[in-house]
Amino acid sequence: MGTQSATNEHGSFRVLRGRIASTAGRRVALPTMRLVIARCSVDYAGRLTAHLPSAPRLILVKADGSVSIHADDRAYKPLNWMSPPCTLKEGAGDEDGVWTVVNKAGEKLIITMEEILHDSSHELGVDPGLIKDGVEAHLQELLADRIETLGDGYTLIRREYMTAIGPVDILCRDADGQTVAVEIKRRGEIDGVEQLTRYLELLNRDPHLAPVRGIFAAQEIKPQARVLATDRGIGCAVLDYDALRGIEDDKLRLF
Repeated sequence: MGTQSATNEHGSFRVLRGRIASTAGRRVALPTMRLVIARCSVDYAGRLTAHLPSAPRLILVKADGSVSIHADDRAYKPLNWMSPPCTLKEGAGDEDGVWTVVNKAGEKLIITMEEILHDSSHELGVDPGLIKDGVEAHLQELLADRIETLGDGYTLIRREYMTAIGPVDILCRDADGQTVAVEIKRRGEIDGVEQLTRYLELLNRDPHLAPVRGIFAAQEIKPQARVLATDRGIGCAVLDYDALRGIEDDKLRLF
């Protein structure tokens, strides 16, 4: 997979998908992470519509293909975003200052720039990944050893199933033989659902594994994370640490 770029009379157009780009038969460097601070308004059109009025905001265009818009009033959650893969068109001429972001489902994020205060790009390199704390690592080990608690007939494929973007905590099969990717967190928040979504998009490209569905498992799952997971067809499992260790009833609560 690559990142393609081209320019025509309608402005620049980029397909944001991965680490290596291929254009007209030649390989080119991937785009760096781009940070733009701008006074802008934002319109979203998809399963619903939403409008953000004009205000100064931070726009992140990541090398993984995601585009997110942030305000200075929250720790991490963007005001709006598009997950990869998606296309970004920067308008020219009459559309100068208008960015149009489209994902594979045809949803659009239209960013109208009024004033750009900062625009820079940075190559961050390969991230070493998150090192799980002791509880998360133990939850993964316990659930892998007792994979049938996810449901009758579940079988383990392997723990730490490696992908190009990092390891999936647990890969298993359900009673019907369908592949299931399980992401385990101590505290289930939106970023964990986003992480599992990226794994699922990648795993479902593998004909030997597809179709792959996901289960987001945590000791506690925040309401916003549950809503996002449900919207993306991802199951949720609340893990009881003591139960998995055999101290109490060994059933997981699946939602």
